[in-house]
Amino acid sequence: MHLNKYNSTLRSTLTTSLLIFSPGLLAADPAASEAEPVSAEPVDTISVTASRIARGTREVPAAISVIDAKRIDSEKMQNIKDAVRGTPGVLIESKNGGYDARLIIRGAGQKANYGVREIMVLRDGVPMTDPDSFSRFDFIDTQDIERIEITKGPGSLYGSGSAGGTIQIISKSVFDVDGNRVKVGVGEQGQENLHFRYSQELNDSNSVLLTGSHRAAKNSWREWNEFDTQQLSLKHGLLLDGGATLETELSYSRADLQLPASLTESEFEAYRDSGKQRDTSSQWQHSGRYSTIWFFNSRYEQAFGDLVFKPRVYFNRWDHYHPVTGAINDNPGTNVFGSDLEFAYSHRLWGDSTLVGGVTARLDKTDGAEKYQYADLTTTLFDPPGPTPPVNRIVRTLSDRKGDLLSTEDAANTLYGLFLQETLRPNDRLTIDAGFRFDRMNFDIEEIAYGEYDWGTRSYDTFAAPVTTRTDTTFDLFSPKLGLSYALNDTFSLYGMLAQSGQVPSESEIQSNPELDAANARNLEVGLKARAREWSLDLSLYQTRVSDEIVSVLQPSGESEFQNAGETLKKGLELSGKVALGRRLWLGANYAYSDYRFEEFEELVRSGATLTAVDRSGNQTPFVPNHQFSLSLDYDHPSGFRARLQADSWGSYYMDNANTEKYDGYDFLTSLMLGYASGPHSVSLNVDNLFDKRYATEVKKDTSGTKTYYAGAPRAAMLTYTYSF
Repeated sequence: MHLNKYNSTLRSTLTTSLLIFSPGLLAADPAASEAEPVSAEPVDTISVTASRIARGTREVPAAISVIDAKRIDSEKMQNIKDAVRGTPGVLIESKNGGYDARLIIRGAGQKANYGVREIMVLRDGVPMTDPDSFSRFDFIDTQDIERIEITKGPGSLYGSGSAGGTIQIISKSVFDVDGNRVKVGVGEQGQENLHFRYSQELNDSNSVLLTGSHRAAKNSWREWNEFDTQQLSLKHGLLLDGGATLETELSYSRADLQLPASLTESEFEAYRDSGKQRDTSSQWQHSGRYSTIWFFNSRYEQAFGDLVFKPRVYFNRWDHYHPVTGAINDNPGTNVFGSDLEFAYSHRLWGDSTLVGGVTARLDKTDGAEKYQYADLTTTLFDPPGPTPPVNRIVRTLSDRKGDLLSTEDAANTLYGLFLQETLRPNDRLTIDAGFRFDRMNFDIEEIAYGEYDWGTRSYDTFAAPVTTRTDTTFDLFSPKLGLSYALNDTFSLYGMLAQSGQVPSESEIQSNPELDAANARNLEVGLKARAREWSLDLSLYQTRVSDEIVSVLQPSGESEFQNAGETLKKGLELSGKVALGRRLWLGANYAYSDYRFEEFEELVRSGATLTAVDRSGNQTPFVPNHQFSLSLDYDHPSGFRARLQADSWGSYYMDNANTEKYDGYDFLTSLMLGYASGPHSVSLNVDNLFDKRYATEVKKDTSGTKTYYAGAPRAAMLTYTYSF
């Protein structure tokens, strides 16, 4: 499609959407001019993630964001970030435009080079997060999501070792037999989205649900950036005597993702001029992750008078072929076994009270994981200073084919946990939550190394004899919480919370630095919540003091080294609200102010073989902007027409721990949805990056001053047709 023709089409689309949003057109709508009684009763959203029981978000003494089905259905949902973006205090981006996402909540997760860390991710109550806090999104079917609940900061009963917060992805229920559909979507950059959902009541007690999804994109605007995923899931629901339920799911996922190379500053400027990312100077041109996952989950719920028992067992097995910086990881299979035995007891202690508690156990077992050299390389002869002989320095990879073996590894990560929380309601206005989690995590890792990638010489080094390393480390995490919520009237409520949560290092961080300690985050938070029929408001002010925070230091060689900072102070404000403008139009606004600083931190800067401690106390933490805000307009007409316009801004941030330079971020990165539904048919058009901004999803600077850029995706449109039956 020619660019001028495409821009003309977009201008027409935008003009149409603005006319729809105009007050004049709203007034011309006969349905809008009719007087209809509007109830003054407040409307609230139900959440289960903060306290493991269903409660209105206004009553929960914590900062919670719930993304409902209507919001999710307005997005194409190629990636979880499509629905989550714009949430205050939550920074989410994708470096590759695929299913992967870089996720940060209140500064937690920013040290992750890939995936999500320091944040507990759950799907229907099952942890998607490993004991070492690494989360994967590759086996989450984004087309089978009912709602997403985000609890920010320490204090969640689900959140073992996750100081940043908890994200729970709740899929569509097997007992919902009215949501059958077929969805077909195609778009620019080779986007494809195919999905079907079929559910059936076999009899009064049995229901089954079959779903399947295929998502793909070629992302031809840059090299080595294709992704392709398939998911197939079978769910069964059984209603037993006495009101008990048993829900079981078995799913299979295959996910292939190419991870594009980073850019230098000059290469990023070339991308901004052309909108294309072609040949780069990066060594690592063929990173990726290619995985298959089997997932089983079974949960039972039975009420015995005032006691509700909720046991759960789950198992998943995943394997991956994962070329990364310096090596190719080839894991033939990790088996994950888990159980969560939960109960809820309603009683009277100080008014109507509920005690929630339980125990959890999990084992992640990996046997025979291997690391390999890249087989196909371009090299150049390099003569290091000193007595070290010349080596073949790697210039760039030519493929992701594996070469000689570098190491083998067996690992077992175990987690045992206990959680209790008492919810007291002394009167109709006051709610008190008092509880804790205690978790014990053990990492037992044995590695036999036959060689390694040398970051200094940028070449492979083969050992004269195999080197065996054994890591056996245990962390105990105690996470208490006290929260109070007080209803001022039927609309407004105040809350306050004190909470603590530990954060363990990841498996790779422990191996690179066995001296790492677990971080400890203590959070003090107050807030105001309001729920009305035509508007809502959430305001949170918090201060989180983190001791021994695990910090990433990007050295001149390109290696990320990890160390504990003495103390970090994080202060912030989050504001979220929406208001009805007439009967059909809603205006939403979100804002977050973040001031995160190292109180005590000596960064170890490497120069050759020498490490020098440089004081960074008082500096701001990198990557997190001081200001983040989002604006949205939603329009829904009884005729079946609907529209959504959202603009997100990500303020400037420091690129490094030394605070030497800021990246400007981006302003008003805009997405548009136009949709129409008639009977069982619906069609929607989603346009991301409407004004084709050229921006970076992340900019980093190493300790020598070299900058690394990851380009954001250009404008792309996708058309989707859905048939519901």
